[in-house]
Amino acid sequence: MPSNFNKWKSVYDSEELIPFSENKEALLWLKVKSIVRKEIIKEFCSENQIVLKESSLTRQFEELFNLLCSNVDESHKKLDSYIFSKNAEILKKIDQEKLVSELYKLKNFEWGGDYQNSLDKYLVSHYVKVIQSFEELTSKFDKEIKHAVQGYILNSWYNHWSSILIEYIFKSHKMVLPTVGQIKSVDFFVNQIPFDLKVTYFPAEFLKEQRKLKGYPVELTYLKSKAKELGIGFDKDAKPSEIHYEISEKLKDRNSKDSLEVLTSLKQENLGIVKECMENPKLLIKWLYENQGKMRFGSENRLFLVLIDTEDFSASWKLKRNLDLLKPAIYSYLDNFNRKSLKDMRIDFMYQGKFKIYKTYADIIFVMK
Repeated sequence: MPSNFNKWKSVYDSEELIPFSENKEALLWLKVKSIVRKEIIKEFCSENQIVLKESSLTRQFEELFNLLCSNVDESHKKLDSYIFSKNAEILKKIDQEKLVSELYKLKNFEWGGDYQNSLDKYLVSHYVKVIQSFEELTSKFDKEIKHAVQGYILNSWYNHWSSILIEYIFKSHKMVLPTVGQIKSVDFFVNQIPFDLKVTYFPAEFLKEQRKLKGYPVELTYLKSKAKELGIGFDKDAKPSEIHYEISEKLKDRNSKDSLEVLTSLKQENLGIVKECMENPKLLIKWLYENQGKMRFGSENRLFLVLIDTEDFSASWKLKRNLDLLKPAIYSYLDNFNRKSLKDMRIDFMYQGKFKIYKTYADIIFVMK
């Protein structure tokens, strides 16, 4: 029987990942890929009395896949057993309680620049290409540049280790089969379906679009008009986010019926949009695929974990370390995953500049405070 190794490799390289959710042999290829690391593949073969003739990892990948294809169902059992065992070893090395404690030491989530995920672009555009004077440039280090670098490092640190924490929760559940080695576009398998986990917040731009569709006023414009109406001053030259914060805080501090009604009205409108998304998650899922950054574009299966602080959307970052909310929500979703069907998770979307319809499977877990 001819090998399908190159067929599945071609499908994977083209980022058309639906077959890996529907075909057992394709899924086997993906699982084998996750153990193609020198020591790992050696250990797996030793435990299962498999002798490989090839010496390079690339050739061993193909050879092992071809051998395991002789009995696909049995091979899945062997791989799952091995991967679960390796995962247990990895999880033991993570001190969850200590990690959570460290994450709680971050008090402010401020990038320190306009380019949240690209420090080099921020530094080049604000300093390297703008300032000609050496003395002026060096004078910026202690305050401005130090602040930007520090904010970037601290926030990146928080995002990395909170992601480890969240993955720990998923990988501790019996429904989840992790990948041993890193695979592009796959973090784990849920009931044998490969998913890339995306932890995010309720998108401000999506909220803005939905408010417009419903005929609601632009949030900042509304706050400014109400501030003027109530005689609340604010710094008109500040950044929009700072103006929003200042007016919102002053409305709270005013604590009058009129000032609190402004905040209550906005909150009810925004939470109404969130509720609609929870009832029809495909609306938000499609938007998230279609509005992803060009540099990180992907059409793989995705499981979105959307974190929402209903009192203050901008404080949603704190939920990434809140085990009291995260674990019950994630476990509840996984406990009931068997009730879901692939049809319910099917998403078709288009992307600007790419002339095709992408097909994928995706779902959302909402975590709300």
